[in-house]
Amino acid sequence: MAHSFLRSKKALAATLSLSLLAAIPAPALAAAAPAAVAAQANQSTAAASTENYALFLSSKLGITFGTAPTRGAFIIAIAQALQLTSDSADAVAFTDLASSSPVAPAASALYNKGIIQSKSVLAEQRLSALQAVFLAVKAAELKELAYTYPADKVAAALKRAKLTATQLGSLTAAQEIAAAIDTGLVEPADYGQLTPGAPASAGFAAKLLGRVLETQGLYKHYIGETSDFDIYAKLTDAYRTSDIIDGGELESVVDGALQQGLVTGYNLKDSRYDANFVDSLAITYGHSDLKHAIQLIGLLRSEGIHAKVQFEPKTSAFVHLIEWGEPEPSSDYQYKKLDNGNYIASAKEYDIAFEFDSAADKARFQPVILQYAKKNSEDVQGLISGSWWQPLYYSNTELADYDIITNNKLIGSGSVYAQSFSLTKDAEAVSEGFKKLNPDAKIVSYNFWVDHPFHNYLTGESHL
Repeated sequence: MAHSFLRSKKALAATLSLSLLAAIPAPALAAAAPAAVAAQANQSTAAASTENYALFLSSKLGITFGTAPTRGAFIIAIAQALQLTSDSADAVAFTDLASSSPVAPAASALYNKGIIQSKSVLAEQRLSALQAVFLAVKAAELKELAYTYPADKVAAALKRAKLTATQLGSLTAAQEIAAAIDTGLVEPADYGQLTPGAPASAGFAAKLLGRVLETQGLYKHYIGETSDFDIYAKLTDAYRTSDIIDGGELESVVDGALQQGLVTGYNLKDSRYDANFVDSLAITYGHSDLKHAIQLIGLLRSEGIHAKVQFEPKTSAFVHLIEWGEPEPSSDYQYKKLDNGNYIASAKEYDIAFEFDSAADKARFQPVILQYAKKNSEDVQGLISGSWWQPLYYSNTELADYDIITNNKLIGSGSVYAQSFSLTKDAEAVSEGFKKLNPDAKIVSYNFWVDHPFHNYLTGESHL
């Protein structure tokens, strides 16, 4: 009986809908349809954005929000994401928070940075959307901007979210929300959550914190996406403005390892260019030729594979044997002569970091490379320009049909680091060799997954 009643109601609703549609002039329907489609697209984009931020926070920083985030949880998350700490020397005595509380160190760190401005934390209280934005504006270092807003500018921004300054209680609060709206810290899809007293959802908290990270340069770094037509120009500009990297104090260690035969080569990179992508969706691809990079992007587009793209400058060093002939320095190659007459060659190269839309697209990358970007014979046809016998691409998470090797990484005093890839069985010897060359060297070794042809190169086996 209940089912019949529901069916009757649905039929009635459908009849009414058809009647109403018949009463609307055709031009109005034509105008309404695109608006509805746009609204649906915006909702879909907003949902994807929330998921991306939540995935980044959980996989890169170990931050997750429960279904009902508290103020204390959000305070801890901000401190963790921005790497803000405090010790007993700068601990703050809060009126409602014991010094033994797990929230206390984070709250002190935020108070000392001016993100929290009250000695009352209310850590167990459910986080409201507006409270989250008040904290986020200060964490994003936008408060000075906010406080430049005159009343009319505040009112104009708040109107877009159907808010008034009176609802927010003070001019300062209204200025902060207005600045959050204007700067995009809160996007239009989330204006509805800014109702006074409304609780912040886990998704809203994650997105807001993700956007704080973006303002601080702590989120992902990329020059564009494979779907952008101007990605080719951006890639070209990035390549042409990159130079051979100076390894500073690190070079004495890795050059020594190269001369001793401890390693067959090494790379220099600058951490300021690191993509900071989600590892489960990312692959890094190394090469030296700009034309190859441009065609690689076009290849992925032609295969329907979409990804974010980051250009990471790289310098590769190896021993240039004197029997190969006297080297000729250029802007792309530099040489240091050794006592035995050989040279250490430093070559301008690059890594391109890709973050794919899905794990399935990441898995599709290798078959495309093996078919269109790997040389198998001298006269092979149908490959993109500059294809190598042993292409180099790798993942920090496990992939089928990839091999495990080790990155032996030397961390310097600045942003430049050196790395040398080795078979896992040789990693300990490489690290010990680095230590003998410099007992104070900071070495980080970790395993990752590389394509089989490059693994063969490390083993000295066939280039196929």
